[in-house]
Amino acid sequence: MRGLGVIGCLLLAACVQVKPLPVLGEVPQFQLTASDDRGFDSKSLDGHIWIADFIYTTCDGPCPMMSHQMRGIQNSTASTPEVKLVSFTVDPAHDSPPVLAKYSKHFQADPNRWYFLTGEMERLNELGVKSFKLNNVDGSLSHSTRFALVDGKRRIRGYYLSSDDDFPKRLLHDIHQLQGERS
Repeated sequence: MRGLGVIGCLLLAACVQVKPLPVLGEVPQFQLTASDDRGFDSKSLDGHIWIADFIYTTCDGPCPMMSHQMRGIQNSTASTPEVKLVSFTVDPAHDSPPVLAKYSKHFQADPNRWYFLTGEMERLNELGVKSFKLNNVDGSLSHSTRFALVDGKRRIRGYYLSSDDDFPKRLLHDIHQLQGERS
């Protein structure tokens, strides 16, 4: 009888569906410049799960920590090349492609998976504020310290505060959940 109870619990657990992650916004198509000084079209991210953050290379506050956390995410998702990472600069006047290239090398970014992007301040601010719903991205220390999880249809599916100790674990869980939604 006890065996039937265990089997019943397992069957019930198998039938419970995981609630899909919410859709918190959409990221429009964009064209910016990558750290290799080539044009970057967001269409190259279509069909991929990606994590976005907003940083600048001369930041002595949260940006180095956030980039270190992105490197950890890159390493944790190394076996899933369909997961991409995108770091947008909030200081395009200083963060030219060569500066971003040096910064990306410092953080051991895989250039096939982790993109560092720059462009016109107006466009970056529009993406940060209107699309990602973050603070102004004007290069000040008031820029957001959140990461955004974006699905293959450019829909924002989660936000993660870089100062939360458990955010990498939650983010990796949510990436796995998005991968399950696609199958």
